[in-house]
Amino acid sequence: MANYNPFENAQTQFDQVADILDLDQGTRELLRRPMKEMHFTIPVKMDDGTTKVFQAFRIKHNTARGPAKGGIRFHPHETADTVRALSMWMTWKCAVVDIPLGGGKGGVVCDPHNLSLAEQERLCRGYVRQLADQLGPNIDVPAPDVMTNGQHMLWMMDEYETLAGGKYPGVITGKPVGMGGSIGRTQATGYGVVYVLEGLLKEMNIDPADTSASIQGFGNVAEYAARLYTSLGGKVKAVSCWNNEESKAYTFYKEDGIDIEKLVEAKDSFGSINKEKAVAIGCEVLPGDAWLSQDVDILMPAALENQITPAVFPQISKQVKILCEAANGPTTPDCDKLIQERGIVLIPDFLSNAGGVTCSYFEQVQCNMNYFWGEEEVNEKLKYIMTKAFKSVYDLAQEKDLYMRDAAYVIAINRVVNAVKLRGWT
Repeated sequence: MANYNPFENAQTQFDQVADILDLDQGTRELLRRPMKEMHFTIPVKMDDGTTKVFQAFRIKHNTARGPAKGGIRFHPHETADTVRALSMWMTWKCAVVDIPLGGGKGGVVCDPHNLSLAEQERLCRGYVRQLADQLGPNIDVPAPDVMTNGQHMLWMMDEYETLAGGKYPGVITGKPVGMGGSIGRTQATGYGVVYVLEGLLKEMNIDPADTSASIQGFGNVAEYAARLYTSLGGKVKAVSCWNNEESKAYTFYKEDGIDIEKLVEAKDSFGSINKEKAVAIGCEVLPGDAWLSQDVDILMPAALENQITPAVFPQISKQVKILCEAANGPTTPDCDKLIQERGIVLIPDFLSNAGGVTCSYFEQVQCNMNYFWGEEEVNEKLKYIMTKAFKSVYDLAQEKDLYMRDAAYVIAINRVVNAVKLRGWT
């Protein structure tokens, strides 16, 4: 596979739309790179008494539309370019669903699997101490991401409140329910994917019950997307999932549709599907990449970036009508032309999976006003925002004969450009 740099991918996508919008040079220069980058080290006293120093980042791409918003990743191979790209994508993601936030992202080069809970807590608190003056409910609002969770966020919030001398639950989102977290956040990204998919099927005059899908991944996003999709009558024929015990992926296939509730029961605590349990519910076990080649109407990559490339694109069945990007960056830019030529309708990632940040925005709002909503209200508001965002993108794509990814970028970038110009930054 070609070596794809995520930040170069993000800049390439931006440059293409900057040409469509005919942006001036100053605005291009401002928006194609982050406004502020913080690279720092975090010394952590380990359980054995030694000190280990971790490299960390917090990168803010643009805050013209509101406080920076974006997760903090713990990963042994984290890079500044990955964080830069994700911060840029967060700017567009918040803008495309029209919530008043900018884009940011954070990362620590570490493997939490090799750290005790006490060491992880000291790392989280050290991260906040290094950034305290750069965080705040109206400045920069982090959230969990790869290998971070609600407990990490709670430690970070506690450290911030200790330093600031007050209660600021809106400084961070993705917290446990009961400690400032929002009901509905767990399923929000997956549900958001399906709300957008449902909108597209309606525009195409297709009943969800007449469709079938193949999904890559079975983590939180894929699981809840599959649950909601099947509740609409759709049939999930294949799910590809990483097997931790064997360090390889498998595709679980069932022609007449997989029972998602039973597949969830076959998932272990590490998020991989137990082969024997999957076979017991009638699934056939296929190679990991077999999810790509199934005769289904909808492909839903919901796992890793750079999965659909020109090298694997020929494997995609001619029956596929829709590519719904539930993961971040699952399709490489050099594959977009092939998708268009095949006539596959694409729902771009930063629209499709914006349900998570939308619900994080709800959490921030609820924390700041100290008043919390029920699950039905959260889901209702989420569906409204996601459906409205999809309709704007779809209508522009139809009106201007644009590829859906380009239409989503045009809307998002235009909103940020307008904010930048109104503030007098360019």
